[in-house]
Amino acid sequence: MLFIVSTPIGNLKDITLRAIDTLREVDLILAEDTRRTGILLREYMIKDKQILSYNDANKTRRTKQAIELLKQGKNISLVSDSGTPGISDPGFYLVREAVKYNIQISPIPGPTAHIAALVCSGLPTDKFGFFGFLPKKDGRKRDVFEWISKTENLTFIYYESPHRIIKTLRLMDEIIPDKQIVIARELTKKFEEFIRGTVKGVYQKLKDKKIKGEIVLIIS
Repeated sequence: MLFIVSTPIGNLKDITLRAIDTLREVDLILAEDTRRTGILLREYMIKDKQILSYNDANKTRRTKQAIELLKQGKNISLVSDSGTPGISDPGFYLVREAVKYNIQISPIPGPTAHIAALVCSGLPTDKFGFFGFLPKKDGRKRDVFEWISKTENLTFIYYESPHRIIKTLRLMDEIIPDKQIVIARELTKKFEEFIRGTVKGVYQKLKDKKIKGEIVLIIS
């Protein structure tokens, strides 16, 4: 069986008891970053467990290996760096292949950064869309914001790099200055922060600052 195991997005105490039990019991753990997963396993004294990397660079080869093991009756847990596998990471490819071969798949639910950010944002939650990472190129990013400017009654959720967020806000200020936004930063960690306001207001507040940490950007 293939287990899709959610892991903490920051605070290691956010893991579920079922996730711990599953990680202890499976034959193999596929991890986006074996070092980060190793920290989690040590925290909960999960020892002598085989861990292999599963990432964008090796997903084709690893998927084939995993499918063969699953067909042999092995139990495998898939984990990402943080949160729920398959959300803006290569986990989707393994799940798709497992479905193709009628392999049983079971979710071990838990934290997901964009949902945690949304429910604390104060922005409408009845209709929302999560669209992964914003494009890196300004032209494609501009297209996204032009689309948002013409779309009503929907809350948009994106991930963005802290190294690009100020430049992104500057571009947003040109196109959708009056939209309400929330920047959720370092969720569940020591320096967790929610920055709320209009695009123009948030940009003016942050434009001369250096922003660090993982960011969820919510627009409504």
